[in-house]
Amino acid sequence: MNIISINAMRGPNYWSIRRHNLIVMVLDLEELEERPTNKIDGFRERLEALLPTLFTHRCSEGVEGGFFMRVDEGTWMGHVIEHIALEIQTLAGMDVGFGRTRGYGEHGVYNVVFSYMEEKVGRYAAKASVEIAEALIEGKEYDLEPDIQRMRELREGERLGPSTGSIIEEAESRGIPWIRLNKYSLCQLGYGKNQKRIQATVSSETSSIAVELACDKEDTKYILEQAEVPVPKGEIVRTEAGLEDAVKYVGYPLVIKPINGNHGRGITANLDNWKDTLEAFHAAKEVSRSVIVERFISGDDYRLLVIDYKLVAAAKRTPAGVTGDGKSTILELIDKVNADPRRGYGHEKVLTQITVNEMTENILEQAGRSIDTVLPDGEWMALKDTANLSTGGTSTDVTDIVHPHNVFTAERIARLIGLDICGIDIMTTDISSPLHETGGAILEVNAGPGFRMHLAPSEGLPRNVAANVVDMLFPPGEKYKIPIVAVTGTNGKTTTTRLISHIMRMKGYKVGYTTSDGVYIQNRLLMQGDCTGPSSAEFVLKDPTVDFAVLECARGGLLRAGLGFKSCDIGIVTNVAPDHLGLKGIHSIEQLARAKGVIPETVHDDGYAILNADDDLVYAMRKDVKANVALFSMDENNPHVKAIAKVGGLSAVYENGYITICRGEWKMRITKAINVPLTFGGKATFMIQNVLPAALSAYINGIGLEDIKVALESFIPSPSQTPGRLNMFEFKSFNVLLDYAHNPPGLRALNNMIQRMDDTPKVGIIAGIGDRRDEDNREIGEVAAEMFDEIIIRQDKHLRGRTDTELIELLSEGIKKVDPDKKVTIIPKESEAIEHAITNAKPGSLVIICSDVVPDALALVTKFKEKEAQSLYDFTKDDIPNLQK
Repeated sequence: MNIISINAMRGPNYWSIRRHNLIVMVLDLEELEERPTNKIDGFRERLEALLPTLFTHRCSEGVEGGFFMRVDEGTWMGHVIEHIALEIQTLAGMDVGFGRTRGYGEHGVYNVVFSYMEEKVGRYAAKASVEIAEALIEGKEYDLEPDIQRMRELREGERLGPSTGSIIEEAESRGIPWIRLNKYSLCQLGYGKNQKRIQATVSSETSSIAVELACDKEDTKYILEQAEVPVPKGEIVRTEAGLEDAVKYVGYPLVIKPINGNHGRGITANLDNWKDTLEAFHAAKEVSRSVIVERFISGDDYRLLVIDYKLVAAAKRTPAGVTGDGKSTILELIDKVNADPRRGYGHEKVLTQITVNEMTENILEQAGRSIDTVLPDGEWMALKDTANLSTGGTSTDVTDIVHPHNVFTAERIARLIGLDICGIDIMTTDISSPLHETGGAILEVNAGPGFRMHLAPSEGLPRNVAANVVDMLFPPGEKYKIPIVAVTGTNGKTTTTRLISHIMRMKGYKVGYTTSDGVYIQNRLLMQGDCTGPSSAEFVLKDPTVDFAVLECARGGLLRAGLGFKSCDIGIVTNVAPDHLGLKGIHSIEQLARAKGVIPETVHDDGYAILNADDDLVYAMRKDVKANVALFSMDENNPHVKAIAKVGGLSAVYENGYITICRGEWKMRITKAINVPLTFGGKATFMIQNVLPAALSAYINGIGLEDIKVALESFIPSPSQTPGRLNMFEFKSFNVLLDYAHNPPGLRALNNMIQRMDDTPKVGIIAGIGDRRDEDNREIGEVAAEMFDEIIIRQDKHLRGRTDTELIELLSEGIKKVDPDKKVTIIPKESEAIEHAITNAKPGSLVIICSDVVPDALALVTKFKEKEAQSLYDFTKDDIPNLQK
């Protein structure tokens, strides 16, 4: 078997609108295409022996054991690999269940699709499942454990921590979109100007001064002491001499901790002799330059969590430890504790497994014990100095029994430090009594406190403290999204995107938009090239200056990684025509329509899917749309438009020369098409088709008819506003038209326009496309032969796996099929082809440049235009108006 490619979907995609995290592996079964599972001796038995839990997979049979029924009947190896990939992820602690295997359109090649939780794990599972299947086919032994452990490690290195993850999960439950901004825990909630950020449990609203203060234990302690908050007696030291003085001042028992430590690093508690104190001092010095020496307060360790200056949770924390049975060694007791199904690797489960590290060995040594010591029956022994859950500690929820005075103290401390998300560590014998009565004290104030102990305590009620964070960031009525218009289709999507952006900018919006030319923020080009994929969409949605997004979405990015957003307000499909067929498993126009149909399916329930009523494939997409449907048509009598009018629906039509919006059967004329520069006086009917959904989109977004009219009439097709889309250059005796038309439907639409123009002869510069089928390139030649009086074939960029000779030959075959006598000149280099056409242009002629590298072609034509203008418009002082002589 051969893995051709592995892609990870991260948003709505061709395979599923709801399931965003999918691995799509293109797998060539090679000779195994002729060997289903029932023709491989012993395969089922070996598979079941290695992965007996596959029995729970119901598969298409709908009952437990259903998958093994399919294996017995005979199924193909791609299907088996799909199930293996799902099961090994589940065994590694990631319960995933969605999968499907479908033909790729080539003999023996399949799309193997399955869900994942963490992308690196999903990619690993894809490769490992193929290796496992190959070992089972060959009857070789296979050890699953290294794969399972590796996936656990990958997950821990990749996943969001439990605190960040809980906030993201809560945001998702409320429909708040989010984007991970780095490989750690920095995440964005919301889009554009309405975004907020979190990093672990520090938010973009958190005071940086407060965080700095909380991280400096000396300053924190000073402020609390000044405010009469009970804190342990202590000193800050940097040297052994200072340590000696501090011990004399504070007295035993002591706790020593680094001044800038976190997660319990460098902390040693309950010290009662100089030797251990000195060792603890040096351990703390490895973490920070300054060290705190404090009186050790006896009692239990409590964490109080204050969010938005209100106490929301409290937990009693117990260090990792074991209870003796009089028979087992400490190491054996640790193994028994770790056997608890609630304990897992890292943050995998509610509790973390206890490990024996240097801290554990030091504690045992101080107690005169080792891991081989048999602990007396009933005796409990701590194995860590701190009660952190990440080191195996446990927590008990005590929120409901915290004394009101202690609640007051915690909330006051948060205000004193200025922390909106604040963890306060308290040592006391009884949290249900005031601290001043129990002799308890405040040990620490933590910025970025962990939520795990509150979300899933070992005992007591779980507290959804993440909800308090989201409430604080987005109180009722606070916006978290910006309007998103997504545009797709075979032709016209870039112009439609630009036109919508122009209309919204004129109404004062700060628009970010993506196109096949680049990404624009407030009309400034920030990224150049084909930017129609998910990364470009995220670029716009991450920008804090943007309050309106218009996103061109092409099939390439959608098939490669899915959409860069989970839902949109308006989804537009301009048309579906045969293009890019034979690529990435899309072999028919129906499959292409299915890919484009992802856009309207992602429109949220209150939004609008704007569909082309003149295109049956596009109109059919309405069946899978949950949102409102609006239509556009070049024919006001289109039966689909008539039908939607009868039920009061929205549409945009071209009627009696007007761009018109219809609400039900009421017509609202915006302007005549001939007044819209984009239509070239109404000659470019395909541009009228682009104007209709743009006008309808603006109307849905609350833009008035007069404002839409002004915007349409001020949008000029030019290199600055529509680069490469009907850019007309008027030379002294001839004209040059540059357009991106690059497929047969696009060329036919362009032909309808230029046949209405009087210029003659019409000279076309065309090129083949390397990643299109032979028949597509021949058809380009055929259409060109119908369009142009003379043809120049060029071919020097984006060969995409072909040779220029091969592509030129295919175009020539198409031209000769239509007109064997057509004048054809072959000039492979585009710059030379354009130069030849312009320098040899006849008076009254029209040179049409069909370019796929728009910036280069524009620059060259502009250069010729400027050169001509320089000679035409030389002037003297006599030409200057109103000059005093």
